[in-house]
Amino acid sequence: MLHSKTRWIVEDKDKKDAAILADQLKITPLVASLLVNRGYDNREKAENFLYSIDNFHDPFLMKGMDIAVKRIKEAIEKREPILIFGDYDADGVTSTTVMMKTLQDMGADVQFYIPNRFTEGYGPNEGAFRYAASIGIKLIITVDTGIAAVKEADVAKELGIDYIVTDHHEPGPVLPDAMAIIHPRLEGSDYPFHELAGVGVALKVAHALYGELPEQLLQFAAIGTIADLVSLTGENRAIAKLGIKKLKQTTNTGLKALLKQMNTEASGIDEETIGFMIAPRINAVGRLDSADPAVELLLTDDPDMAASLAEEMEATNKERQAIVNQITEEAMEQVESLYPLKDNRVLIVGKEGWNPGVVGIVASRLVEKYYRPTIVLGFDQEKGIAKGSARSIAGFDLYQNLSTCRELLPHFGGHPMAAGMTLASEDVEELRERLNSLAFEQLKPEDLIPLTAVDMKIDLKEAHLSAIEEMQLLAPFGVDNAKPRVVIEHVEIGTIRKIGANQNHLKLQFVQEESNLDGIGFGIGELYDHISPSAKLSVLGQLSINEWNNIKKPQLFIQDIAVNHWQLFDYRGIRNMEKLEAAIPADSATWIFFNKESVTEELVKLIKDYKIIENLDDAASFQTDNRILVLADFPSNKEIVQQLLSSSAPERIYASFYKQDSDFFSTMPTRDHFKWYYSFLAKQNGFDLKRYGGELAKRQGWSKETIVFMSKVFFELNFVTMKDGFISLNKNSNRRDLTESPSFQQKQAQFSLENELIYSSYEQLKNWFDLILQKSVKNEEEVQEWI
Repeated sequence: MLHSKTRWIVEDKDKKDAAILADQLKITPLVASLLVNRGYDNREKAENFLYSIDNFHDPFLMKGMDIAVKRIKEAIEKREPILIFGDYDADGVTSTTVMMKTLQDMGADVQFYIPNRFTEGYGPNEGAFRYAASIGIKLIITVDTGIAAVKEADVAKELGIDYIVTDHHEPGPVLPDAMAIIHPRLEGSDYPFHELAGVGVALKVAHALYGELPEQLLQFAAIGTIADLVSLTGENRAIAKLGIKKLKQTTNTGLKALLKQMNTEASGIDEETIGFMIAPRINAVGRLDSADPAVELLLTDDPDMAASLAEEMEATNKERQAIVNQITEEAMEQVESLYPLKDNRVLIVGKEGWNPGVVGIVASRLVEKYYRPTIVLGFDQEKGIAKGSARSIAGFDLYQNLSTCRELLPHFGGHPMAAGMTLASEDVEELRERLNSLAFEQLKPEDLIPLTAVDMKIDLKEAHLSAIEEMQLLAPFGVDNAKPRVVIEHVEIGTIRKIGANQNHLKLQFVQEESNLDGIGFGIGELYDHISPSAKLSVLGQLSINEWNNIKKPQLFIQDIAVNHWQLFDYRGIRNMEKLEAAIPADSATWIFFNKESVTEELVKLIKDYKIIENLDDAASFQTDNRILVLADFPSNKEIVQQLLSSSAPERIYASFYKQDSDFFSTMPTRDHFKWYYSFLAKQNGFDLKRYGGELAKRQGWSKETIVFMSKVFFELNFVTMKDGFISLNKNSNRRDLTESPSFQQKQAQFSLENELIYSSYEQLKNWFDLILQKSVKNEEEVQEWI
């Protein structure tokens, strides 16, 4: 067997609905099944999802929108200075850009302010507001922030500044006392779509101000929406889909410079370009320093300035990557040494000097490795505070659980799956204890095994070019509309090999009946040693098209592999036990020795677990169920092996059957050999076997061991007498068959057993084991039925 890394949750639903939908929309069964599995199970829903790109709601359905628009327009008319207060991530940067471009276009006296992550922290702050008042600001509009800034709203009122909040983060129990709060989930709001990103809310304000959808701003809204990992359904899907279309034709000076810096053509932009290339570069500047350059890049019309800013962002992103890698290593060391997983269902790690701007990325990496809700903190010993970010797993609502610890968290906010916070350093240990207590109540052991949502199981024949190309109708992919994952079960291996400079990738060809499919698995090259030649694989991955030299072929990006049956690995060619230990990749294997003489002191130092099984009783008492076995040396008889495997099947067998001296290649005398030797002895009065046995063997072209063996068989059958190396024929012996000799029986059995276990082909040995294991499975089923 080979266990999958995650639990595969397959969402297969009624095939009849998919067949009907495929016929109605004239689409492939694969795409129809994907739609049905995602809830688009009738023609109207499916067509609306696939083809409708004008899913934009009336912005005035948002509570407070009319008040906000009226006040903003009044400020524009009176030339009152307006401040856009944003956030330092990609959502905040694009939100700021959308609002700035809108108000600039409408002739406003407007500027932006994004707090410094390190000196000011997250969200509105009193110092910034007092600065705004000092330069004559009359209206502050927050974007992608502000819903938790209750105190700051009071400061704005005290300063005589009108205050409008636009945000999408989780509202707390107390809302700021603002002139208007524009939020898609605000209580009492009639807005039908609740999952907008911060930039989506800013776009709705722009929509209300313009009186129509500002399509020129969709390219920025798409970046923030995709980067902030909000649900890519409903209005967000429309923003992302149309926004990507606009990005492909962008005339924005800053974006063009950024794409050039990344060596990326605008025509090839998709959601992955945004998520893995554009957004990280925008995020990087705010993570390490001020986010202002990212906003300036998107606002500028100066090509030289844009090129300079893009170069600066590229360098900052590389610096960010190096810092993240270093902190991740240090964080993992803390987990391994201080916070064992058995005692910690929430991981909280921290260190002085860790950059608070990148700890969210580190938290995500730790969740990926350990699959625990994780908080990563940077400590400021001088101020006695810790700032950090949290990421969660399914089943543990971060926001709700952190809310129960509000008295420890003077500043925090976020979502069920992610949060940011500031707290006193001395309160970290109490936060760890309280969150772990909650996690032990809420998370069962199985919840700590990662889940992978799978759209459907398919046969290999369904993975053809037209179906894969048609899957792009479902794009852009993201949260709640993930890139389709499929499982293909019981496929045979056509070819398999490790590739890459470090041999850390896996290249396969899958075969199922008359169909085949290429597969590539990045970073899973180590699985090569855990997949036997006869394995039938179940694979999880994403279908794609590989284009090379204008030839298109279907391909599967492999994300996980499982083998759901026992596997045989053939290591019979290794003629040294120490080399065998080095070659076998399973560090959890139990070594089985059939001869205690094989267990040397040197070998014991190398292997972790072993068992000596020299007889049937030993074999019967050993449980092989779900074990990984190394059959290290050669058994005295096949019954021991049969008894060993009679109760239940192991996960894997590594077959070595090491035997220092082989009987197979020594001469096994035939009956003609015995007949000639008997006649020879009959002609002699006696024969000095010790003195002349070697010479006789040489004359006949035999080994001396053959002569000795035949003499022993004759002695056991009472055909001869032997004394002091002198052999004489017993002329009064009874007629007996050679097979009555114990030595003959043993030699024949060893000869036959070596043939079966050592010198058989892989397929023959696999079949030999299969026959034994089939009986053990049948016996187990009979026992279960009886129970």
